[in-house]
Amino acid sequence: MKYGIIAGNGRFPVLALETARKQGDEAIAIAIKEEASPEVERAAARCHWISLGELSRLIDICHQEGITQIMMAGQVKHAKIFSSIRPDWKLIKVLAALPLQNTESLIGAVQKVLLEEGISLVDSTLLLKPLLAEIGPITKRKLDSAEDRDVEYGRKIAHALASLDLGQSVAIADRACVALEAMEGTDAMLRRAASLVEGRKLSLVKASARRRHLLFDVPAIGPKTIDVMIETNTTALAVDAGRTLLLDRDELIAKANAAKIAIAGMETLG
Repeated sequence: MKYGIIAGNGRFPVLALETARKQGDEAIAIAIKEEASPEVERAAARCHWISLGELSRLIDICHQEGITQIMMAGQVKHAKIFSSIRPDWKLIKVLAALPLQNTESLIGAVQKVLLEEGISLVDSTLLLKPLLAEIGPITKRKLDSAEDRDVEYGRKIAHALASLDLGQSVAIADRACVALEAMEGTDAMLRRAASLVEGRKLSLVKASARRRHLLFDVPAIGPKTIDVMIETNTTALAVDAGRTLLLDRDELIAKANAAKIAIAGMETLG
């Protein structure tokens, strides 16, 4: 099978490319210059570099390579999408017709343009299903009673936030919402939260948007997430099972276990 992988930042695109190669699939990276790591070149069958906003070039590469299925892997910072982007003529037309200036509207409009060109946007997790979080405890230590109460409270807020396409994470302490994620990302949000609670323990809750698909903006955590949790005295993490990627899963869990951090997969709220 041949896939195109639009590579953003982080480990997600590299793992997807490596998995495709192991399975005997041909995966061509279309790497975003402002985001992707040079490591994607090593993992891909071939690699093309484009800048944010080069929709016409993306389509041309897909036609040139014979790509009819493409997936988005890795983060593109929301702040860059709407501040640093230099749109080509095709994307200018897309942006001008957007009903709302948010990621959901933008990707939906781009998906429509791609489909008109014979290119289907497919599930971002297609190659990484074994890395999706399962329901229940993921680490040796389970949530304690205080963390469980924080998570129960935080999940309602996190899902409301995600449904508005604003962010995916919230930081909770003693059943109080300390910080909401916006364009700064989860790590920066946690550091901001830690500065507000003066050493108290935090619980982190990540939620996926209430979409039927996993085409983009799939929540993901990795070993670096655990590093920031240790730094900010965040002792618990709850994620949506079946909709959150655990990148470099073995290393992530080992690091969390060593720090006595509790991670749990939760059934997605309806």
